[in-house]
Amino acid sequence: MQLEYFHDIMTVTTISIIMVVSPGQDFAIVTKNSLLYSRKIGIFSAIGIFSGIWLHVIYSLAGIAIIISSSPYLYNFIKYAGALYLLFLGLKGLFKKHIDMVSNKKNTATITNITAFKNGFISNALNPKTTLFFLSIFTQVVNINTPFKIQLLFGFIIAISHLIWFMLVAYFFSSNFFINKFNSKRLFIERFMGLILILFAIKIIIWYYR
Repeated sequence: MQLEYFHDIMTVTTISIIMVVSPGQDFAIVTKNSLLYSRKIGIFSAIGIFSGIWLHVIYSLAGIAIIISSSPYLYNFIKYAGALYLLFLGLKGLFKKHIDMVSNKKNTATITNITAFKNGFISNALNPKTTLFFLSIFTQVVNINTPFKIQLLFGFIIAISHLIWFMLVAYFFSSNFFINKFNSKRLFIERFMGLILILFAIKIIIWYYR
């Protein structure tokens, strides 16, 4: 490792940890899928988020981050596409019918591993918070002289921190304690988490409005 980039690596690591542990839409989705369905579903959601991070890494390394930062129309498209997806997931949970939640068995997941993966991937890929994070990192920390392998290391640090954190979230919220305590309140939790996702969508539309 080149020592002159040690400070930048520590900076990216610190910011990544702060970013990933702050509650957001990715946290809401992993928590929802882990608590309502299973640990495996939560883990696949975490892997989807991990994969979504690499999409940001790819366009950043390709220089598209500069294009997005200089094109409000493209950025707004990403921002509002993410908001609409969250709104869709939120409304789906908010209007969940009781008949879908009558079983109290732990292994009665009603979504597939692929669906859980897509939930995590799309949520992160279209997350304006993540887009802003990568814009700040790859336009401030990275410069024209930064070696490609160091840039790739930045991406790996960000991606692996997300994977580890959200796998821990999936494990925690699928533990027997939470299953036994909240299993009888699945319908309420489904609707509550749906409402949280809707609020995130509204926040994206209003807070980031130009």
